[in-house]
Amino acid sequence: MGATIITTEDLMEFKVELLEDIKELLQNQSGQAPRKWLKSNEVRELLGISPGTLQNLRINGTLPFTKIGGILYYDHREIMEVLERNKVNPRF
Repeated sequence: MGATIITTEDLMEFKVELLEDIKELLQNQSGQAPRKWLKSNEVRELLGISPGTLQNLRINGTLPFTKIGGILYYDHREIMEVLERNKVNPRF
């Protein structure tokens, strides 16, 4: 079995290729994986609702939230579950 000599230049080329592959993977995933916790303004934008509507959803218990230091946080997964539970299938 023959020996293969790896040079510093080979390692640098491998490093560059590896970093490019990692960057590409991260760019492809950036739009797909939502953040775990969203703030009120992000939830309003996601659902297209007003601050008053969001407050009503909190008050009547429709949308669970966590409050830390005066900032309200919402679990993205729970928001999606609420949307699925309240899904209406119209009959055509």
